[in-house]
Amino acid sequence: MDIGVFNVIFGIITGIVVLVILVAVHELGHGIVARRNGVVLEEFGIGFPPRAFAKKLKNGVVFSLNWLPLGGFVKLQGEHDAASKKGDYGAATFWQKTKILLAGVLVNWVVAAVLLTILALVGLPKILPNQFSVPADTNLSTGPVVLSSVVKDYPAAKAGLQSGDKIISIDGQKITTPDQLIAQTKADRGKTVTVDYTRDGTPASKKVTLRDANTAVFGSTLSQTQSIRATWSAPIVGVATTGQFTWVTIQGLGQLLANLVTGIFGQLSPDQTTRKAASTNLAAAGDSVAGPIGILGTIFPAASKAGPKEVLFLAAVISLTLAVMNTLPIPSLDGGRWFVTALYKVRKQKLTKEKEEKIQAIGFSVLMILVVVVTIGDVTKLFK
Repeated sequence: MDIGVFNVIFGIITGIVVLVILVAVHELGHGIVARRNGVVLEEFGIGFPPRAFAKKLKNGVVFSLNWLPLGGFVKLQGEHDAASKKGDYGAATFWQKTKILLAGVLVNWVVAAVLLTILALVGLPKILPNQFSVPADTNLSTGPVVLSSVVKDYPAAKAGLQSGDKIISIDGQKITTPDQLIAQTKADRGKTVTVDYTRDGTPASKKVTLRDANTAVFGSTLSQTQSIRATWSAPIVGVATTGQFTWVTIQGLGQLLANLVTGIFGQLSPDQTTRKAASTNLAAAGDSVAGPIGILGTIFPAASKAGPKEVLFLAAVISLTLAVMNTLPIPSLDGGRWFVTALYKVRKQKLTKEKEEKIQAIGFSVLMILVVVVTIGDVTKLFK
């Protein structure tokens, strides 16, 4: 099997396993807190039906494995807010329902904090300029210069270099920073140089004839990672970084919403400049979102190829994102369900089964439309 195909398949499998685990522990949080608050947990399922396997445990809960690997679920007795029998979710107090609904959010947040704590011990990627660390217990390490991408028909690509290659030296001159590579290639423009690099851990070298020009003499974009390592302060770094990333995620969602709204309404403007700016905002919104195909088909394979630390980091970020998303007042998500319950409680109106089902159905339909739109965008990106 071609190594590229293997990496994609392995990445997809890794992504499915990670996503199933993160959603399953989220749902398990709901189930545990529900039982502790007197609500009967009827079933805890991994994946979605049709069923592949089911067993009734000693505590009366049905544990099931299902064929669709899209996460997991818990089934509570009397899940509608209007249910009133003993053991029903609907019969729980407002405070008990709040704890049950937010339990999944808390579990995902804790999982993110634990994963980031582990990474702080072995090397936590530094992606924020002001990323938290304890100066007295911080070792900042820098990775090699990596070719993020190579430009077709330019020297790097013509020589056979590929994205992901790690540059070691040029004509014996060790390369330790992107700026150093840029300066070295500019100084040697028009010449043929020997580039030493590693690909998938294997050392190699290529003869590259640089362009005799003022710009793009090599033809690639560059990146370099930095990692924070800690010892006794790792738990502090893990929790604090989770808080930082939570805020950054919220800001990112706000920017996404702003780009989406201004982009949609800007398209209605008669002014051509405004419409052009609106199109840019819509493009930015589309580029910042990834759906199932983007996550499983592109992001996870890239992370899997980079190494286990990158997979753990991606899992932490996704867990954190699940936590943030489920606090939003979107019907069919935890935050939306709580918001609807709270709204009817404040208005002192009864939330009937019919009303609740209608609200959740509308919310679910909107979410599915968004998933379809984002998935189409993912497919489009794959074929660009």
